[in-house]
Order: sequence, then C-alpha cells, then structure tokens
Amino acid sequence: TPTFSVAGVYNPLSAKLAKDEGFEVLYLSGAALSASLALPDLGMMTSEELIYTTRGIIRAANLPLIVDCDTGYGETLNLMTLAKTMDELDVAVIQIEDQIMPKKCGHLNDKRITSLEEMCRKIVACKAATTKTLICARTDAGQLSINEAVNRALAYQEAGADIIFVEALKSTSDMRFVRERVAGPILANMTEFGITPETSKAEWEKLGFNLVIYPVSALRISAKSMKDFYRSLQENGSALPSLKRMMTREDLYQTIDYHKYEELDQTIVKSALPEVK
Repeated sequence: TPTFSVAGVYNPLSAKLAKDEGFEVLYLSGAALSASLALPDLGMMTSEELIYTTRGIIRAANLPLIVDCDTGYGETLNLMTLAKTMDELDVAVIQIEDQIMPKKCGHLNDKRITSLEEMCRKIVACKAATTKTLICARTDAGQLSINEAVNRALAYQEAGADIIFVEALKSTSDMRFVRERVAGPILANMTEFGITPETSKAEWEKLGFNLVIYPVSALRISAKSMKDFYRSLQENGSALPSLKRMMTREDLYQTIDYHKYEELDQTIVKSALPEVK
C-alpha cells in the first residue's frame, strides 16, 4: 500500500501552490492556521475562522482535504454542527483529538486527556452528523504509555473512526508497535522540532503507515522568509536585495489563474504586464 505525503496548508494560496507541485491530499493544521492568525495553538481560534479558511482552500485547490478540528470547538452538539458543516463543504476527513481544553500542541508536555468514553461519544456524534466525510481520531495518550495509546486507538476504531492518528510517536519501535496492533488506515505526523524522530516517506511506507502529514512546515518556511525580508527592508530601505527570492508577478498571476479569470469575461481586456527593466 503506498504512503501519501500530505502537504500542510494554512490558506488558499498555500493550498494552490501545493497542488501545483503535485500533492494529491492536503492537511489544514490547526497549529498552522492559529499561527497565521498570530495566535498560540491553545484552542483560541474560533470554528468560524476554521470554516472560512476551509472553504477558501477547497475553492482554491479542489483536492481531498483533511481538516484538523482539534477538540471540536465545544461540547458534543457543537462538534456535531461543525462536522455537518465540514460534510457540506465536501471535506474528505475531519480530525478530532482526545485532549481537554485548553488543548496543547501534541509534542508538548503535560497534555490533559479526556476520558475514553467521552472521546468515543464524540466519534459516534461525528459519524451521525456526516454522510461523506471520514473521521480521523487522534490520541495523545502516548504521553501515558504506548500501550494506552493503542488501547484507545482500538476503542476509537470500534466507535467508528475511519483513520487512526497516534500523536507524538517517540521511536521507530513505537511506530512498529502501533502498526502491528492497529489494523486499517493510520496517519503519521512528521512535524519538525518535535518528539518524533525525522522519518522519510520511504521509511514510513516501510513501516506501513498510510498517510504522513507535514502540518506546519510551509508556515514555518513562509514565516521565516517574511521575517528575513522585513528585517532586510528595514535595514536597507529597499526591497531590491530580496528581489531574487520573490515570486515574480508573472509566476504569481499564473499561480492564481489571473488570466483565466479574465477570459471568463470577454469584456475584460487582458492586463499587460509592466516591462521589467
């Protein structure tokens, strides 16, 4: 079974760029979206902000999208409403996790875990609220033990989860342990600067994982590039030193299908690009 590399995106432009580079599945990370809003990944973002971004990404890329719904943005009825909305937007998969608010990044310490029964109720509620969208159940119980994480994974499958995500795997042996005991599709998180050792797609495939997400990588790249540019602009009083690192106007217009939109209305004259000297 092939392993899919799933590009982490956080806005419509990043989704379109990932699609243009050949990615077939996308992942909207709660951590990346929160960071793009200058908020920490502590559940401070609203469901409306998540829905707005989801709608834009689907419009821009029209690819299967996994949406990180964190702990569900409220109680079970709130989660059912969110799941139904995601289903109506044709989201491929929603991901929910078994933390208690305020939730934390999966690779930080002292995460608080909800009861097994409560998480199973959430999974059942999501299944009841959706007709097409699959449910990915994430467990953070690995901080207790890998055995507890696997026990929860099996219970979540029994409750109706279509995909299992054991967060913050600490070693290759833990990866093998999960794959040997949990049947069906499994998602792996290959985030940077975390607990999970750097593992290539080929290695994940050999281990038998089906999906590998890179949730915050593009956000980190873009944020670092912008920070460097703003520093350079402040120091030099000109954007000229950064010109070679910029996407040209022509490339940007091609990415966002500028001229294709113009062609939809023959009354709009095709814009001529300014001559670059």
